[in-house]
Amino acid sequence: MATAKKTTGSKASAKAKTPSKKKAFKAGQYIVYPAHGVGKVIGIEQETVAGFDVELYVVEFEQDKMTLRVPTTKAVKAGMRALSNELILKDAFTTLKGRARIKRTMWSRRAQEYEAKINSGDLILVSEVVRDLHRTDAQPEQSYSERQLYERATDRMVREVAAIQKTDIATALAEMHDILAKARSRQAAKEAAKNAESENDNGEDTAAA
Repeated sequence: MATAKKTTGSKASAKAKTPSKKKAFKAGQYIVYPAHGVGKVIGIEQETVAGFDVELYVVEFEQDKMTLRVPTTKAVKAGMRALSNELILKDAFTTLKGRARIKRTMWSRRAQEYEAKINSGDLILVSEVVRDLHRTDAQPEQSYSERQLYERATDRMVREVAAIQKTDIATALAEMHDILAKARSRQAAKEAAKNAESENDNGEDTAAA
């Protein structure tokens, strides 16, 4: 009984002496957690763990129907961050417009790299995965593992885009698909023009010979 009273008194004392520090995140704020994507801080709670008072961010991930409790002192070190700003979002969209960069390595190695990019929590890196794994109707169909990674990367990106722009998932997804479609169309047109020019050059060389 004495031990219980002592613990209670210590807990009250610790709360009284704990200085009020500015939090990196606040209740109601949307954040990105590397392993889970976009979540919302729904509260900040105190819990006693092994006799110590621990302050925790309570983060809800609606898409996974999951709630995560992250110590406020370790959140930033764990990679938890605020939503990307408009400048980073613009860079992410520019990345989507670029040409896919496929390394000439085994798929298992590339899959690991894509997985690492998705779990990095970095919007630019996630957009690289979307860009590299996106397929048009005219391109070969994706394998099951490619499709799984593409869908995960797309889901991560679209949820952050929607949160940044304060819009819904469907609108954000439509915008991303539009960017990808226009970019691939421009690239296809350039390739066609380049091939036509090459054929013309070959025809002229043959005639001259």
